[in-house]
Amino acid sequence: MENKNVSYLRVDDNKIINESCIRWVQKMDDCLYICSKMTGCHIKNGDTHKICKTNNLDSYNKLNKHFDKKDFD
Repeated sequence: MENKNVSYLRVDDNKIINESCIRWVQKMDDCLYICSKMTGCHIKNGDTHKICKTNNLDSYNKLNKHFDKKDFD
C-alpha cells in the first residue's frame, strides 16, 4: 500500500478539509472562502468553507501566502 502525505486545513466551522479537495479560494478582507465541491460553489449560498485570520491563523497563513503579489509577477 502506498503511503501518501495528506494535508488538512482547519476551517472556521470546526471542520477540517483535505487540501487536495480544494477547487478554488477567494479572498475577502481577512477571510478566505474555499470551495471543495466538484460542481462548484457560491459564496452567497453558504456552500463554501471559511477561514478567517482571527479564528484560524495557521490555516489562513498557509493559504494566504499564495495571494502574495510576488507570486503573480
